This record gives sequence, structure tokens and C-alpha cells, in this order.
Amino acid sequence: QLRLVESGGGLVRPGGSLRLSCAASGLDLDYTAIGWFRQAPGKEREGVSCISKTGGSTKYADSVQGRFTISRDNADNVVYLQMNSLKPEDAAVYYCAGAPQCSFWPYDFGSWGQGTQVFVSS
Repeated sequence: QLRLVESGGGLVRPGGSLRLSCAASGLDLDYTAIGWFRQAPGKEREGVSCISKTGGSTKYADSVQGRFTISRDNADNVVYLQMNSLKPEDAAVYYCAGAPQCSFWPYDFGSWGQGTQVFVSS
């Protein structure tokens, strides 16, 4: 069974950067696409980025396009989300999740991490 653990969240000033990590165990990442989602207080969970099993295909929400970069290291079973030019509206709990194919529909994902909190404030 795939188990995912996120890390790398924290407090950053607007315009700053963070790199989130999603470490997998229990199953090689070669068999699953990984998506990053976020949920702010009072808001629905939204898809941020997704990367295919091989890393050959990625997708981004319009709100993060050009600022966030998703990548994966299947040898180390880790997926990263590099977040640059952070804005206050990026503040949320960020989750990674696994699915057979990339999607921004949370119900397509069967394995979820516990989340990591990102704060963006001056």
C-alpha cells in the first residue's frame, strides 16, 4: 500500500520560495502519478500540480503556472513541488496524493499524505 508523507512547509514572506517534498513508501513511485493539492480554511481542496508516472507529463493550475514546478525522483521515491514567487493566497495545507493518472479531481486519488502547512505573510 502506498504511503505518502509531505514535508517542507513553513512560513515565508510574499515573493519567497519553498520546496515541498512528498516521500513515498510501500510502493515504488514508478506505478503512480502524483498530484499536489491544497486546502485553505473555508475553501475546497484544489489541485495545484500533477506529474505522470514517468515524469514526462506535468500539469499546473492556472493560479500557479510559471511559479511552481513539480518534479520527481523515482530512484529516491520522492516528488517535489518547488514554489517560487509565493503570494498570500498560496497559503494553505498542501497535500500530495497518488492516482493511476494525472488529474485535478481529488476523488481520483486513493492515497493521501497528512499535509504540510504553508504560510505566506510579511
